[in-house]
Amino acid sequence: MSLFSALSVSASGMSAQRTRAELLTENLANAETTRTPEGGPYRRKDAVFATDYAVSPFASVFEAQSSGVDGSGLEGVGVAGIAVDNQEPEKRYLPGHPDADAQGYVAFPRMNPAEDMVDLMGAARGYEANVAAVSAIKDMIQHSIDLFH
Repeated sequence: MSLFSALSVSASGMSAQRTRAELLTENLANAETTRTPEGGPYRRKDAVFATDYAVSPFASVFEAQSSGVDGSGLEGVGVAGIAVDNQEPEKRYLPGHPDADAQGYVAFPRMNPAEDMVDLMGAARGYEANVAAVSAIKDMIQHSIDLFH
């Protein structure tokens, strides 16, 4: 694997963690949302990651050719989809609320803000790890260039 393809792998990880962080902040912002355009309370969302075998545009010709032969391309991570929580919403007795049903119960999103905060910290650390890898690769490329001078 070349240094440029390693950069591509880290970039895919950064992109995936950014998407995960965006969804987690959306969840936190809507933790008390009882009415959405789709109807009903907000539904928690989470990113589903999958291995990405895309070949980097920086990959060598040999790597691009060999990735098709044995099925092993450059591995990275990508967002395969967004999972939406379909659990029954949490019911709270609030008879004066504008979204209350006939019995006075309001449907709230079923989520745990503390869990989402911990997941958000994990996403931030994953992003930081990929930034550190990119920085290390950049330093290796710079040292390689310096050796030629």
